[in-house]
Amino acid sequence: MFTHLLVPLDGSVLAESALPAAIALAQRLPARITAVHVVEPHAAPTVHGDRHLTRAEDAGAYLGQIAARLAAQHVEASALVRRGSTDVPKEIAEAGTAVGADLTVLCTHGSGGVRGALFGSVAQQVLRYGATPVLLTKPAGPADFVCRRIMVPLDGSEAAAVALPAAAAIGRACAAAILLVSVVPTPETAPPERAAATRLMPSAAAEVLDLEARQMQEYLDATVHSLAADGLAASGLIERGEAVRMLLQAAAGRGIDLIVIATHGRSGVAGAWAGSVASRVIGHTDVPVLLIRIPEAA
Repeated sequence: MFTHLLVPLDGSVLAESALPAAIALAQRLPARITAVHVVEPHAAPTVHGDRHLTRAEDAGAYLGQIAARLAAQHVEASALVRRGSTDVPKEIAEAGTAVGADLTVLCTHGSGGVRGALFGSVAQQVLRYGATPVLLTKPAGPADFVCRRIMVPLDGSEAAAVALPAAAAIGRACAAAILLVSVVPTPETAPPERAAATRLMPSAAAEVLDLEARQMQEYLDATVHSLAADGLAASGLIERGEAVRMLLQAAAGRGIDLIVIATHGRSGVAGAWAGSVASRVIGHTDVPVLLIRIPEAA
């Protein structure tokens, strides 16, 4: 599924934090890597407290060194310098289309961690401009990226299930186990749109939520069976409570190395749940997150 990775770099050490994950995936899939830099007009000389490549000549030399480093690690790599506009995310998305990349790997930028990267910054906009999945890594991530356990949050919808093929592809390449997680609220943690009805009819609401939990268990069991039939190690987990807290606990408690989640690129990380469940999960985890864009019709 993934054969060509695009890694945007600006010359900073922070941006290079995306390379370990990109290299590890390129070696396992296998895939090639294109390192890209967009030369902005009137660019600042520093970025993220580090140097910023402001001339095409310097960018070409730098990316050439990166490509050589990747080749030394048995990864086919090339360099691409684009003289672009000030709309860097659009240039990155167009660069990916131009070279035929099917995954963009970015390190998170900004003091807000992943949330700072997604809202009003590069990653969200790259996803908005194109359908190419985006993998986000943390600046302080491990020197070596190892993917043994993958988590896929699901809510039973076709939109959320868009994340499954990507999770399966990486799971197969990395021999990783896949954990499917669904969260069904309790009467006490019902979302705002259901809170009023829950207060008025608590017993009935509890029965409805229990029924939802049973239905979700059946859905997860069927999905696990389908993945297992394709030779993947998979399991399902139903949690009860507040969605964000339970998903974060599942990721931390199960030693998850990668979260794969579907999102509507047009509205940021709206994810498979109403409101901001997915975006809040992304904003509060140190685990790399792979964002799969939901088709507009879904």
